[in-house]
Amino acid sequence: MLALLLAAPAAGIARVSSQAPSTDRIATLSPVAALPAHIAGSFEELTSCQQAPDGEYFIFDRRAHSVFVAPPGLDTARKLIEIGAEQGRVLDPTAFDLAPDGTFVVADAPGGNPRVQIFLASGSTLRGFRLPGRPVARVTLRNLVLNGLAAIEYTGRSIFISQPENGAVITEYAVDGQPRRSFGDLRRTGHENDLNVHLALNSGLVVANPAGGFYFVFLSGVPQFRKYDENGQLVFERHIEDAELDRFVQMLPTTWKRQKTADGEIPLVLPSVLAAAADRRGNLWISTAVGVTFVYDGNGEKRRAVQFRAAGILAPTAMSFTAGGRLLVTPGCYAFPGSL
Repeated sequence: MLALLLAAPAAGIARVSSQAPSTDRIATLSPVAALPAHIAGSFEELTSCQQAPDGEYFIFDRRAHSVFVAPPGLDTARKLIEIGAEQGRVLDPTAFDLAPDGTFVVADAPGGNPRVQIFLASGSTLRGFRLPGRPVARVTLRNLVLNGLAAIEYTGRSIFISQPENGAVITEYAVDGQPRRSFGDLRRTGHENDLNVHLALNSGLVVANPAGGFYFVFLSGVPQFRKYDENGQLVFERHIEDAELDRFVQMLPTTWKRQKTADGEIPLVLPSVLAAAADRRGNLWISTAVGVTFVYDGNGEKRRAVQFRAAGILAPTAMSFTAGGRLLVTPGCYAFPGSL
């Protein structure tokens, strides 16, 4: 799941396109269901929308520091997790993810100290743990901050986080917070002498593959993803290439404006990728900054390029698949057909 801190783009920084591409090669998908407008409008910042096996929808509102639950009919929504620094509540949350068993995690940082809590579907706290250090911004977009705890993948048995500062692209934690393993070499960026830039260009989204293993999608720099098997061994690596991305890649910067933070100056690195998810067949869907989502099969072959149209063309900032195969996207908590 993805949450991203904006800065005005400096000269030479690639901008996220606000104009939707139009080409016969790109299919346009329309929603088959959505939150009613009066419910969707009640959220301050609908950051993630996922459906549990029993049909209930869990909605993460980052700005409200809350998690809501809605019935299968999406006709109401009630607050499940409240704001607060104590256990069982959340404060300054960055990420949410729902496991296939109906439990879910929320990552937050009360007092600037990163924490992960695991909840039952009822909202009761199952367990929680803190991570050492302070979260450092890596990739920035609009008013959201992306660090390791803003892109979290929870399977019900393990928690996977992008923490390139550990020397690998993926770090796995047990549900009690004990590190299990780190795997995946950092990619070469040409900025190894500038640690913050190098780590930003190695930050990404971990996606558990229902067909087995994992995908890792790099968030910034040249659009790229990898597939790993269950043992953490690299299966293949692919560049995300398309005519719609050519101009964007050509405009990628080589220097970055910097912003002063409590942790020192950090480079303002904008994303190339906004969200990613894998369907039940193991196809990887990648929402890019040019407003097009590309679909790759389990062999790394590009199968499809799509755009999503609701009130207008939207670029998903979070995606998840339901048990029935529909694709849920935010903003808006729209449901789209997810089959190829």
